[in-house]
Amino acid sequence: MQKDPFRTRDHVADFDDIVADIVARSAATRATLPMVADVAYGNSAAERLDLFFPPGGRKNLPVHIFIHGGYWRMFSRSDHSYVAETVTKAGAIAVIVDYALMPGVRMAAIVEQVRRAKQWVLDNVVDHGGDPGRISVSGHSAGAHLATFLFEKAPMPSCVRAALLLGGLYDLKPLQKSFLEPLIGITDEETAAFTPMTRLHDPKTAVTILVGDHETPPFHQQAADFGALLRARGHSVRDLRLNDRNHMNSLRDLGIIGTQAGDCLMQTIEATLA
Repeated sequence: MQKDPFRTRDHVADFDDIVADIVARSAATRATLPMVADVAYGNSAAERLDLFFPPGGRKNLPVHIFIHGGYWRMFSRSDHSYVAETVTKAGAIAVIVDYALMPGVRMAAIVEQVRRAKQWVLDNVVDHGGDPGRISVSGHSAGAHLATFLFEKAPMPSCVRAALLLGGLYDLKPLQKSFLEPLIGITDEETAAFTPMTRLHDPKTAVTILVGDHETPPFHQQAADFGALLRARGHSVRDLRLNDRNHMNSLRDLGIIGTQAGDCLMQTIEATLA
């Protein structure tokens, strides 16, 4: 039987080991970095975020929002605290966002949640030493999909100066007949409403699109198509294939300075300082 190109576990032999590693790294991050935990950005229990801070004074710091992946149905912000290691080393406040998971909610609710999280940052991060004029975002897989809704053209301005999208999903149609069909059942209405390829984005946001060498063909195709679409619309777009990387070890690299993904995350944050 042919393997589903979207079922990551079928293509990453050490999937569980990498997940265990990033969870352990995240626990270490929470134990060592200054943070404000479990901040409510909305009314539901899932609408929470964690703030991590670089050492030293907190005034007019750049702010980076990270959205985790997991095909909209698994993982949490606490599994991804380790991304704050790179963000804080770049001198920025890391905002690691949680959201409700499918199928308990539908995609419309999740998109609204991440938008609400960004609005909380715009309204409140100055109280934590952040500069709402220097915001960047990133996301992995489904998180990259969700991150695109933070720099849409309407309402303008998006207030997002730079975005990093890793292993992202920008066309939902192929996922309807994937292994996800019995798990979350992406509907025709959700595909039409929440496919980034069909939406308009803020041309002032500089976008970096990353995909690992060892990703399956649909991830390469979606990255190429979304990059080409943005570029044709006048966006500043940087495309990069990560050497010898797959869907999961590229994610781990976001928290490790000196890796391609980690360095790209640093550069995304630095772009807000220009």
